[in-house]
Parts: sequence; structure tokens; C-alpha cells
Amino acid sequence: MHKPLITRRTVLGALALPLLAGCSTPLPLDRRPPATDAAAAAKLRESAEAHGLAAYRRLTDINISYDGAWRPLIDRIQPEVVDAGFRGSSQERLMPSAGVVAQAYTGPKGRKHVAWRRGGAAGTGDVAVWFNGVRSGDATAEHAAALVAEGYGLFLLGPLWLVDRDMPAVLAGTERVDGRVCDVVDVWMSPGLGRAATDRIALCIDRESKLARRLRFTLEGFANTRGAVAEVDTFEHEQRFGVTWPMRSFERVVHPIALPAHDWHVTGLDVNRGYGAAELAGPAFTGTAAAPA
Repeated sequence: MHKPLITRRTVLGALALPLLAGCSTPLPLDRRPPATDAAAAAKLRESAEAHGLAAYRRLTDINISYDGAWRPLIDRIQPEVVDAGFRGSSQERLMPSAGVVAQAYTGPKGRKHVAWRRGGAAGTGDVAVWFNGVRSGDATAEHAAALVAEGYGLFLLGPLWLVDRDMPAVLAGTERVDGRVCDVVDVWMSPGLGRAATDRIALCIDRESKLARRLRFTLEGFANTRGAVAEVDTFEHEQRFGVTWPMRSFERVVHPIALPAHDWHVTGLDVNRGYGAAELAGPAFTGTAAAPA
């Protein structure tokens, strides 16, 4: 993938990102509609079905591994979220019906383990973080990890991660993603990503294939990203186990500045091992969750 030229202006703007995030945003949270538009809800469900909704509902657990690369500068403006010393390749486990995501990272500084369970109300949810086998008590690390864990469930599953939640949705026009005409559906998710009260998410749904090609989202769950907006483009979709998965993804910051962030791809995938949340709790995967995807 072509890497954009990083200019001096981009560098200065990136360093000011936490200060600028409160400026005018492309996804304002205060425009939440009072109710869901029926056409938007139908579009979201149609996309979920194209991604394999029936098969997805039969999955008890998802086991996936990733590798990728961080783009320049992003670790300087969001060091806690990026955590480049630990967030290299990863083994990740999801139990969608339980709202559980666990991530085991390996990086130049060693091993990081995150266990996250979504809460039922805004600002809640249980998260635990270990660095090289030692439990962290740092609240900043916990909030950043919760945001990332919930986010990567969304990036992998798109409309499947959202369709069964009771949340307002509206149609928001059209957009081209890599030359494909997409219908945009905006949703207001409460609770949001990680421990956020609410996040707004825009799904760009391919008009022909009905696949979600782009996800744009607010980042309200961590103090240093609050007010910012990012997006993930998904590529090279493959159907496995009845579900259509994005095998390659790219993330960029779009507000308050444009900045490439992260490229990653799937290196392993399997489902339905049959473990419980206790086997994901840390400081490492145990039992049937332990084998690499």
C-alpha cells in the first residue's frame, strides 16, 4: 500500500492532536436521533446477513491472530493506545455473545495480555492488563486497553458486532470507498467503545456486495483520544465457517488531522473451541484457548 508523504506540517499537527480534538468533528455525538430510521436498520441488517449473520450466531468463540505495522508518528501522539513496545503480533480471542475480548500481544518490550468484558451501562466494563506476566494497576493503561479491545471486535465483525444492539441508526448519504459506491449508515452505540458512554459509528456499506468496506468512529473511551475520529478500511474478504471476514485492514486518523496509523492482516483463524471466559482471564490464555490460531 502506498505510504503518504509525512510533511513538517503533518508532524506539527500530529503533536497537537490532543489539543485540537475538540474542534468541529465529522461525527458529532449531539445529533443523536430520537429513534431508529427503519430504512437504516434494514440496511444494517442486510449488511450483517451478507457478512454471514446466521453462521455468526452459531459461533461460541472466535480465535484469530494478526500481524502488522504501525505508521510513523502515531505512537508519538497516542503512545498509550498504540503501545508499540508491546502491540506487535497478537493472538486474540472473542466470545461475542458474552461481550468478551482477550488479546495476547508480543512486541519488542515483551508480552501484554488484555482481558475485557463489555458492561451493560455507560462507563462500565471489566478490564485487566498484564505486562510480562505482572498485573498492571495503571488506570490509563486499562482505559486504553478497553478501547482497543472493543474496537478490534468492531473492526473484525463490522455490522455483525452491531446489528443485535438496540441503538439509533440513520442513513447518511453515499460515499465511494476504493471506487465502490457505498451507502452510509450512522449508529449511536451506548455504551461505546471501551468505557465510553456513547460512540458514533458510520458504516460504509457496499451497494453491490452489501459488505462493510469502511468503519468511521469516534474515540470517546480514552481521555487523550476524546473528540478524535478515525476510520478503518477492510480488504481481501474471505468466507470461512460461513462468515465473511476482512483479511487485511488499514486504520487512519481523519479528525482533527489526517494521519495514517496502522496496517494489519490476519495470520490465523479458527472458531468454536468451547472454552469459557476464565481461560482468557490472564496473565495468559489457558486450556483450549492457549493454542495459536
